[in-house]
Amino acid sequence: MSLLQQLRDESDFDQLPNNIPISATIADVEEKKGFIDYYRFVIEVKTKGGSKYLIYRRYREFFNLHQVLESKYSPVDPDRSAPNTCALPTLPGKVFLGNKKEIAESRIPELNAYMKRLLGLPPWLLHDEALRMFFYQMDQDIQHQPQALRRLRPPTRKAKTVKPNMDLFSSPRAEAMFDFRGNGKAELNLKRGEVIFLLRRVNAEWLEGTVNNQTGIFPESFVKIIKPLPESDSEGEAVGNAYSCLRCYLLTPSGVDTRDVCVQEDITIQPTYKDLVSRMKDVFKVDNIALNYRDPEGDLIRILDDEDVHLMIREGKGQQGKVERPVNQFSWELHVTMASDLSVYNSEA
Repeated sequence: MSLLQQLRDESDFDQLPNNIPISATIADVEEKKGFIDYYRFVIEVKTKGGSKYLIYRRYREFFNLHQVLESKYSPVDPDRSAPNTCALPTLPGKVFLGNKKEIAESRIPELNAYMKRLLGLPPWLLHDEALRMFFYQMDQDIQHQPQALRRLRPPTRKAKTVKPNMDLFSSPRAEAMFDFRGNGKAELNLKRGEVIFLLRRVNAEWLEGTVNNQTGIFPESFVKIIKPLPESDSEGEAVGNAYSCLRCYLLTPSGVDTRDVCVQEDITIQPTYKDLVSRMKDVFKVDNIALNYRDPEGDLIRILDDEDVHLMIREGKGQQGKVERPVNQFSWELHVTMASDLSVYNSEA
């Protein structure tokens, strides 16, 4: 490649949008059961802007993408280049006989190499709609809960325990986007919606953190980073929204379930009643609920509309000097009860 061509390609790459995929790695294979059982590849995609997400693709989708790209960009004469053509990487061929899982596992190195070469082609090809849709995270990808992600796990299960920063609400933290069941004592168990306070990075894919008084490691793909660790490139940059934690209590006859829910300050510092109800249903996985706040006398006051929300916030701000709260925690708390009863909970703390 000439120096002029190299400089041109670098300039073209710099002009790509941040959501363009630039690398992809197969994290695992998962069986999909149905009318026909098949295996699909769990792929971690990284974009030019630094974001990461998971997609799920069958070999058949790789094959269909390759055929589309060949029809558009393969030169008629392989020995002669032409405008808007390039040499595509070789896709491993179809296998018609054998154990499906073993076939899928054996394809991982070849497909990893294929994706690496594919995303390393000239920048203009990365704009292709078929290629972008293949690596795009669709609704079914977002809704699917990943499983083991075996190939992203660190080579060792040993985790060095770090003493957490006592000022947790000003510490690096993340919110669990999926449930995660750890393998062994070194790995954390996470529930969707929990706040994990970050201690250190284990490797490019795994973090160590603490939640519910437990310390362990977990895959970064399962969480949304709220405040990155100090060594992160994004530390100190004025990017994204500010976050705080709203303490929420689900009050039931069997006990109190306490959650610290991360919310965006610039959007939900004064949320609507509808937004609050929707978020609490999602956090506690309960539909028939009512929202309440505790007044200065200690009684629970039912919230019925936006005006009640505003009153709760005003009263909470009035208590700021009287009640100590961690840094970045809201000045008010939310008490969630069953919609059918309220008075039975008035004596709860």
